[in-house]
Amino acid sequence: MAKMLKSEFFNRPTLVVAEELLGKFLVCEKGGIETSLMITEVEAYDGFEDRASHAFRGRTKRNNVMFGKAGFWYVYFVYGMYEMLNIVTGPEDYPAAILIRAVGEHNGPGKLTKALGIDRRFNEKEAERKTGLWIEDRGKRNGKVIK
Repeated sequence: MAKMLKSEFFNRPTLVVAEELLGKFLVCEKGGIETSLMITEVEAYDGFEDRASHAFRGRTKRNNVMFGKAGFWYVYFVYGMYEMLNIVTGPEDYPAAILIRAVGEHNGPGKLTKALGIDRRFNEKEAERKTGLWIEDRGKRNGKVIK
């Protein structure tokens, strides 16, 4: 039975959440049609000291959502062509998020957002049914975490 992950799942240490996201399903609903694909690769960005994190140099308008509540989407545009989908983790005021790098047959964060039509309209929205983009636990597990 599918169970939608709620903010409590994401409000934990980022590396723990990253490991546990593997095998979960990213679900996108458009026009009454749901597409769900297994998450097989993620990349964790954890805190102020993570030099690869957008929050490394502090809070900005762009990364502000990373400092907010866990379970919200952080979607940003890169290279003039790709949207990147991240889920915020950990406590408020601690900047952390996990980049969804691969789902199903879509290997690459830009490829998956393009295939599913995910863009910045989801930025700062909660990962839940009413926003049309959420994550479900269906009892499976596999994939890769990049730290």
